[in-house]
Amino acid sequence: MKKKHLAMILSKLKGFPEPKPELEQYRTPGDVAAELLWLAHSLGDIGGKVIADLGAGTGVLSAGACLMGAERVYAVEIDEEALRVARENIESLGIEDCVEFVNSDVLDFSARVDTVIMNPPFGSQVKHADRPFLMRAFGISDVVYSIHLAKPEVRRFIETFVRDAGFSITHRITLTFEIPAQFFFHRKKLERILVDIYRFGRT
Repeated sequence: MKKKHLAMILSKLKGFPEPKPELEQYRTPGDVAAELLWLAHSLGDIGGKVIADLGAGTGVLSAGACLMGAERVYAVEIDEEALRVARENIESLGIEDCVEFVNSDVLDFSARVDTVIMNPPFGSQVKHADRPFLMRAFGISDVVYSIHLAKPEVRRFIETFVRDAGFSITHRITLTFEIPAQFFFHRKKLERILVDIYRFGRT
């Protein structure tokens, strides 16, 4: 499967029916998800691996990982409604045997996995909302892929946090992340922000 084809499939999946601002429930764009998954697959971190998608939302990354040959994906999500949509998305692709849905806070998930993939909250509504995701990811895997805002202060935080956790940044890709207007505080019909896709490896 080509990266462009993967992006098209993922972009057609259902989003959040009633996104919650406090959880920063933004649907992961198909092209961004495909970029992360393609990098992970090219480095041997998806095919035949056991994956955890922390804060799985509506299952975009989970679905993509299965389509790219993951052996098993734990879709970990605290919001039951989001998980219901994720289940529908996974079933629509006929890959339900690949995914185990876990309705849980990420900090309560402790299964050891080969690779973590995630699009955690950016921390725009609740400061440092991404920290619990990073902490849990570093506790259950030696390889982590994550999406964060491409801002100087965020990059400095990531670099320090990752180093202190015994990890290093092996790859970083910057690209555009599109957010359609869905909350009362949005001023534009479509907001385009820059994000960094990271690969972290244990040192």
